[in-house]
Amino acid sequence: MSTIPLVDLPASYARHRAGIDAALRSVLDDARFILGREVGEFERSFADFCGAGHAVGVASGTAAIHLSLAALGIGPGDEVAVPAHTFVATAEPVSWLGARPRFVDVDDRTGGMDPDALKAVLDRVRAVLPVHLYGLPVELTAIGTLAAAAGVPLVEDAAQAHGAEYVREDGSVVRAGTYGRLGCFSFYPGKNLGAFGDAGAVVTSDEALAERIRRLADHGRTTKYEHLTVGYAARLDTLQAAVLSVKLRTLAEGNRRRRELAAAYRSRLDGVGDLVLPVEPANRRGVYHLFVLRTRHRDALLAHLRAAGISAGVHYPIPLHLQPAYAPLGHRPGDLPVAEAWARECLSLPIYPELSDEQLETVVSRVHHYFDRV
Repeated sequence: MSTIPLVDLPASYARHRAGIDAALRSVLDDARFILGREVGEFERSFADFCGAGHAVGVASGTAAIHLSLAALGIGPGDEVAVPAHTFVATAEPVSWLGARPRFVDVDDRTGGMDPDALKAVLDRVRAVLPVHLYGLPVELTAIGTLAAAAGVPLVEDAAQAHGAEYVREDGSVVRAGTYGRLGCFSFYPGKNLGAFGDAGAVVTSDEALAERIRRLADHGRTTKYEHLTVGYAARLDTLQAAVLSVKLRTLAEGNRRRRELAAAYRSRLDGVGDLVLPVEPANRRGVYHLFVLRTRHRDALLAHLRAAGISAGVHYPIPLHLQPAYAPLGHRPGDLPVAEAWARECLSLPIYPELSDEQLETVVSRVHHYFDRV
């Protein structure tokens, strides 16, 4: 039985092989592995892609959040609003800085930070950190208005949303990561724009903030042996920048294919069983890093698909406020009920540019097969 992976990294490499191999050979020949010219070239190209004034390459998406919060002065005693339904990397940097994540419940339709839930914590937080979950922008106007009224910065976790778009009330379109003060991206291998290891970037149109982040990422230095502040070892590797520059050329094309596949899933799975399919509000254009549906049969359907050679997944089965690492914050089941429902019911189906129409039909047929029996 052929297996359909959740993410097909070998197929992605095969699609980009010639360009990547040439780019890597160039770095190897030059032997400038730390802050080589490819880093600056990628930063400029990615800033242009996002529509931002500046992009700073960093070591990972987690580092992007860490450096962004550090550059804003977040520290001990502060609180940062974080959605409860996301990967732990959104909250970890808050804790590293001695601050406290203030977990916020999520929107039942999208899984993104709920603006109404955010209102209840705004009097306590120093920053708001929403996540463009699964590649769909959150409701930026409502969240941004709340953050502005509270006088705190909006930092976007755009780790899953490279190229996703949001339509402002005036009709103008902005890309994920550029609405707030700072936008944080991950280039983990399975992302829409994936490196060959850990890598990330921060985008902003604030030149002073960009320089502060660049300095923090490189040991706080101003010259080779002069260090203005205590910094971190969080630079983007030249090899990763070379890979990313090649793959960035086809990112828009890959996002279009993801949207085609998402539309096909919606068409073929509409009305099947108790499935709740991903929604896309009219003012948002997702890039489907993941195609996540909800069902009360999640665990049984997951087992059924895996038995058929289909590698479905769960993103994310434990909400952050109930993670053992955050037990000291004192949360209990029932505190953030919508995030907890998402954690119980979410199921990710395979989606990536190399997924064929035939493979998608196989996934769909197995989902139908399961619900035909229950």
